[in-house]
Formats: sequence, C-alpha cells, structure tokens
Amino acid sequence: MTGFSGDETAPFFGFLGAAAALVFSCMGAAYGTAKSGVGVASMGVMRPELVMKSIVPVVMAGVLGIYGLIIAVIISTGINPKAKSYYLFDGYAHLSSGLACGLAGLSAGMAIGIVGDAGVRANAQQPKLFVGMILILIFAEALALYGLIVGIILSSRAGQSRAE
Repeated sequence: MTGFSGDETAPFFGFLGAAAALVFSCMGAAYGTAKSGVGVASMGVMRPELVMKSIVPVVMAGVLGIYGLIIAVIISTGINPKAKSYYLFDGYAHLSSGLACGLAGLSAGMAIGIVGDAGVRANAQQPKLFVGMILILIFAEALALYGLIVGIILSSRAGQSRAE
C-alpha cells in the first residue's frame, strides 16, 4: 500500500462512528415511535377525535433518526485517506462524534417514547395536560439536539491532529 500516509486502522474507527450515529439514533427513533404509537392507538379507541393531536410524540421521535443521519454524512465525507492523511486522532474524533450523537438520540428516544405513551393517554382523560406533555417532549428532544451539537463539534476536530 504505497502512497498512504496516516494510520491504516484509523478509518475503521471513523466508519464505526458513522455507523454508531445512525444505528443508535434510529434505535431511539424506533423505540420512541413504537412506544408512543402504542399510546396513541390505545387512546384512539376511546377518543378518536384526539388521534391527530396526539401524533406529536411520534413525529418528534422520528426526527431523532435525522440527527444521526446528519452526523453519519458529516463523518463519512471526512474520511478520505487518499486525499488527506487520516490518523488515529481523526478516527477517534469521528468515533466519539458518532457515539455522542447516537447515544444521545437513543436516550432521547426512550424518554420521548415513555412520555409520549403516558402523555397521550393522560391527555385523553384530562385535556389540560397537553401543554405540559409538549413541554416535557421538547426537553427530551433537546437531549438529542445536544448530542447533535457535540457531535458536530467533535467531528470538526478531525483533521487537526498534525500540521500539514
């Protein structure tokens, strides 16, 4: 392998970070969608007029997968060892970026699913709880947004390991 400068195993960690961002974020999105969807279906039996209003947690959970996709694309476009040297520092930066975004998305999805399930059921019994449920969902979604921001910052550190 002539002409390659950098660490030969470094791209493995970079691609692992891209995969982790997408997989964990989508796991959170899937869990949040499924858990809150069960609540919507259960609530819809008694109060079918509230079904469309109760879709908010499902939509918010679906957005989590987009955060992971964004980071995965940013990471994968930054891995090109033939154009520029790619060192272990870069691979670890991309791995930590993917893990930060992915695990934040997973935890946010779990929170959105649990709150969405209980929230839409409670909203069916007491409509005054809707605003409170939305606020809790917003704070749960913010957790994934923090992971996205940290992931972008960490992935921007890749390429700064050595002066070239």
